[in-house]
Amino acid sequence: MELVTSLYVAHPFWVWLSFGAALLAIEAAANTEWLLWPAAAAGLTALFTLLGLRLGAPAEVAIFAALTLLTTLGGRKLVSRVQGVGHDINDQRLRLVGLAGQAAGPIAAGHGRVFVDGAEWPADLEGGGDLPAGARVTVVEVSGARLTVRAVG
Repeated sequence: MELVTSLYVAHPFWVWLSFGAALLAIEAAANTEWLLWPAAAAGLTALFTLLGLRLGAPAEVAIFAALTLLTTLGGRKLVSRVQGVGHDINDQRLRLVGLAGQAAGPIAAGHGRVFVDGAEWPADLEGGGDLPAGARVTVVEVSGARLTVRAVG
């Protein structure tokens, strides 16, 4: 612990930058989109210390916490504007919209199963009807764990 303390006293910029990089690495591995904002806040805190704002560890932790809150709230608003109102940036299913897939079996009376993005999903065919197994489809909507698909071609 003494090593970390002495490193922080001598080089707070590198400590904050390393912390931000570690958060970013965890985010890249986990793909949660939640650690991106604290990583940005750590980077901003590192920038403040580089510019000479050295208030000590407690104040810098408070700045980091405030920046994490601001970047998280601001980032969520920005992303929701880009993705559309009402979309949760962490909802993996919404990323399926627009992806191509194929009927995992025959779709009869507008209901069946499709294979999209490496997984099989229950699906409804837009407009109803029938499709043979293997028919190409595109996801147009996600409702819970059920996809609405459109026949391609």
